[in-house]
Amino acid sequence: MDFVRTPDERFSGLVDWPYEPHYLNVPAGDGTELRMAHVDEGDGPVMLLLHGEPTWSYLYHRMIPPLVAAGFRVVAPDLIGFGRSDKPTRPEAYSYQSHVDWLESWLLQLDLQGVTLFCQDWGGLLGLRVVAAHPDRFDRVVASNTWLPTGDERPTEAFLNWQSYAANAPRLPIAKILQNSTVKEIPDEVLAGYEAPFPDDIYMVGAKVFPSLVPTSPNDPAVPANRRAWEVLATWEKPFLTAFADSDPITRGGDRGFQKRIPGAQGLDHRIIEGAGHFIQEDAGEELASLLIDFAR
Repeated sequence: MDFVRTPDERFSGLVDWPYEPHYLNVPAGDGTELRMAHVDEGDGPVMLLLHGEPTWSYLYHRMIPPLVAAGFRVVAPDLIGFGRSDKPTRPEAYSYQSHVDWLESWLLQLDLQGVTLFCQDWGGLLGLRVVAAHPDRFDRVVASNTWLPTGDERPTEAFLNWQSYAANAPRLPIAKILQNSTVKEIPDEVLAGYEAPFPDDIYMVGAKVFPSLVPTSPNDPAVPANRRAWEVLATWEKPFLTAFADSDPITRGGDRGFQKRIPGAQGLDHRIIEGAGHFIQEDAGEELASLLIDFAR
């Protein structure tokens, strides 16, 4: 498989990011392998943090320190096509299923057990599939600004506009996307961290393709597998908490679907985080970390 690998120097000196990367190889799907990066900090029960589009594990730069200080092992991968992970250069290399396969291979190689999962955006679309495939490895889930789509619900206009924009824009303006999807002002040096994985357009193929992979019709090829995942989640009795933002036009209201359909969500103190947008980790990272610590304990 043809891919590019962002030069290491692009990640040197990033603000709030002192972490050394760890690497595992995952099957590319054509007999070759891709290198997948992750952060692995601290000791204790596992806290798995999954990012979405068009970010990378740097999205958790405000959450990792308090989680580690509270006695957790924090593991945060870069999805294939993002961060320090390899980036296939052909759009057809990416599919919903390939992303699930890559993440699943990575998880099994690390042999993570007793996991508390925090998933946002595509982190939920992928993470919840892996939870459904390996429920015994997960003790609890926190879902934030995400969903597991089956094409039965009409997407929001905000998402459809984003999907069209990503498909047609010559290049994704990463810093602008992040800033427009948060409530608080993100400092320039932090925005530089989000831009670091993408030196030029060839590194951005996966980021541009990702929105088009979200199922918006029941005929989408990913729908049967997502329906099977929902069958598992409909019997999930372990704790399942939602923590959605009050100012995210893309996923607003999705928390109610989880609360209604998942047994483990019943009776929990679900949260609406005030003053937060789609990238809730930037707007309310410390609040989310505190919530996770209390929930896991």
